[in-house]
Amino acid sequence: MKKLADAQEVGKLVSELAGKVSGRLLGNGGKASDWALVGIRNRGDKLAERLAKAIGEEKFADRVGVLDITLYRDDLSEVAAQPIVQTTEIPFSVDGKDVVLVDDVLMTGRSVRAALASLMDFGRPKRVWLAVLVDRGGRELPIRADFVGLDLSKGAVGLEDGDHVQVLLDEVDEVDAIEVREAN
Repeated sequence: MKKLADAQEVGKLVSELAGKVSGRLLGNGGKASDWALVGIRNRGDKLAERLAKAIGEEKFADRVGVLDITLYRDDLSEVAAQPIVQTTEIPFSVDGKDVVLVDDVLMTGRSVRAALASLMDFGRPKRVWLAVLVDRGGRELPIRADFVGLDLSKGAVGLEDGDHVQVLLDEVDEVDAIEVREAN
C-alpha cells in the first residue's frame, strides 16, 4: 500500500476542487439557485457535502443530493448475488439545473455512465458536470471529468493496470487519505 495523500492533503484537494466548481458555475454571473450537487454513494455523496460546505452551504438551500447507482451498473451480476440497494435522495427537481455529479475516483467511466442513467430518471438537467477527487486514468468509456482534485491519469505516480486507488473519508472510513493498493 502506498499513501498518496493524508488528511491534510485531502482537505486541501477538496478546497481546491470547491474553488474550481464555484469559480466555473458562479464566476460568470451564474446564480447558485440554478445548480445542485449530487454525489454518488458511498463516498461521492460525502464529497458533495464537503464541497457544499467549502463553497458555502447557504448557497445550496437543500440542493445537495445522493445517488445510488447499484441497479444501473453494467456489472451487477459480478458485484454480488444479492446486491445491497440503498436510497437515492434527491429532494429537489433537477430539471433545468446545472448538476455537478460528484464521485471519489474516476477510472473506467462505468460508474459515471450508471450515474448519468440514474440521474436522468429524475428529470432533465440543463447540463451535467463531473467533479472527482481523483482521476485515476484507465478509461473504458469516453467520459472525462470537468473538475479534478488529483490527476493521476498522466502517469506521474506510475500506476500499474491492476492497482486500485482508494479514497478514504472520515465519515465512512474514520480517516481521510488517498491510497494505492498494488495489484497482486
